[in-house]
Amino acid sequence: MPYINLQITKGATRVQKEQIVKEFTETLVRVLGKKPEHTHIVIQEIVEENWGFSGVLTDEYKKNTSQTASETGQQ
Repeated sequence: MPYINLQITKGATRVQKEQIVKEFTETLVRVLGKKPEHTHIVIQEIVEENWGFSGVLTDEYKKNTSQTASETGQQ
């Protein structure tokens, strides 16, 4: 029984989540021969202030990135 626990930052739409579940399931069927009815996928959405990388929280990283982009005229 395949079990996938996918953690992402908040913001994915229901349609995007449906696509992830469909495509992950199809991949397990195609690559490993698993049965779709035995495949479980859990999507956990984490608020950006609870996710960090490269030494900073994700919300701070995005804020700094958008400020830098607006200062340089990039978007």
